[in-house]
Amino acid sequence: MTDSLTIATWNINSVRLRLPIVEKFLLEYAPDVLCLQETKCPDGNFPLAALRKLGFEHIAINGQKGYNGVATLSRRPFLAEERRGFCDKGDSRHVATDIPFAGDKLSLHNFYVPAGGDEPNPEVNDKFAHKLAFLDEMGDWFASFSSPSVVVGDLNIAPYEQDVWSHKALLKVVSHTPGECDKLEAVREAGNFQDIMRRFVPVEEKLYTWWSYRARDWSAADKGRRLDHIWATPDLAATATGMEVLREARGWEKPSDHAPVLMHLKA
Repeated sequence: MTDSLTIATWNINSVRLRLPIVEKFLLEYAPDVLCLQETKCPDGNFPLAALRKLGFEHIAINGQKGYNGVATLSRRPFLAEERRGFCDKGDSRHVATDIPFAGDKLSLHNFYVPAGGDEPNPEVNDKFAHKLAFLDEMGDWFASFSSPSVVVGDLNIAPYEQDVWSHKALLKVVSHTPGECDKLEAVREAGNFQDIMRRFVPVEEKLYTWWSYRARDWSAADKGRRLDHIWATPDLAATATGMEVLREARGWEKPSDHAPVLMHLKA
């Protein structure tokens, strides 16, 4: 018996403000699971009823008022849920769910990594120091993973040269500094995860998921970065049949500055 599963990830930049485009995405692209980041919504105000009407009966939330926040919406029941805190900050930046797949289960980790502020110097920028510490804690935890797992989310780092519009121009810009890029690779390798997006788009080709609101015409300027990621352990990576970045969603009405990313699994 075969099974197929589509998992999407999207930094929505306020789930209540952008509920219409979340609904549009779910209706038109029909993923089995959608992981949202930067929901900016306390758990009690999350739009559960509207999303359950679309068939997403199972919703795991880790939210807070006005900032951060992650949520995983699923057509399939959760076998387990976990919310982990990082760096003793009390931020809502992670939720994990075990989801049935191919007669077994996979552990799906939904992350929103700190952006890190503007100055890439942890000695003068506490936000950047927090980002680096968060990544270290992620890596230490991932080293203990043993079950089939997927990590998705806004990891706020574009690690490769072709993950940004200009490697040279962004070398000293937070999200593409060499230290951050090396640290994110170390985190991924600690969990023995494969980069699913780069499995389907060669590392020599440009690949973006985020375009700044500051650009007058974001699409024409195309000064993007790949800040959103999908990783999978080798057993699950072997079942991946496709990946897509829904660039057109960046142009929808009242859009997020991120585009959704989808991964298709079949086993």
